[in-house]
Amino acid sequence: MEKEMRILIVDDEDRIRRLLKMYLEREGYIIEEAEDGEIALQKAITNDYDLILLDLMMPKKDGIEVCQEIRTRKSTPIIMLTAKGEEVNRVQGFEVGTDDYIVKPFSPREVVLRVKALLRRASTTTFINTDTTSKDLIVFPHLTIDNDAHRVSVDGIDVNLTPKEYELLLYLAKSPDKVFDREKLLKEVWHYEFFGDLRTVDTHVKRLREKLNQKSADAAKMIVTVWGVGYKFEVTTA
Repeated sequence: MEKEMRILIVDDEDRIRRLLKMYLEREGYIIEEAEDGEIALQKAITNDYDLILLDLMMPKKDGIEVCQEIRTRKSTPIIMLTAKGEEVNRVQGFEVGTDDYIVKPFSPREVVLRVKALLRRASTTTFINTDTTSKDLIVFPHLTIDNDAHRVSVDGIDVNLTPKEYELLLYLAKSPDKVFDREKLLKEVWHYEFFGDLRTVDTHVKRLREKLNQKSADAAKMIVTVWGVGYKFEVTTA
């Protein structure tokens, strides 16, 4: 029997929470709510949600602060809800670990589609795959990516990555020793054209290296900075 997915909706407007709850419950999701950043953070840390819909502008703690604090402890997929004209804040959201964003005013159907798409990508990220016949494996010394299970292991130990961290690692690892500039990575991994916000890539690379380094310094060193250009995945033989 499939596990019921739990989603936390965070918005200070009751009308928006009720609307999103109605549409998402129709899809069979279990919905919980929070009306400000402090309540949202407490719930996100003490409970295990499959996804969080997080408003950017909120009382007590804004979405950037909440996302940043969640990312120090958990890899829960996060979709940021932002108003038009808040592009700078959306960039900040990506930098602190948001996986996607939706601009207000939005179509509830679009939210449902975005939620389903992100849950599909994230649902097996931490899944322990007992099927050793997996066909979509990328294997390097110290690092294995099982793309069938969306599972990354370093020296046999699983690494818990956010969906965006996983996508970034996979994209680099599929083309060893090929150098990608930040603009290319933003376009291919984030599917979003940025101008002047290349720190998004740098922030995610830094976080990805830190997570890999917790298991193996050799694995972390495979993501190489090419100064003045971007990044590449370098295969080591040691």
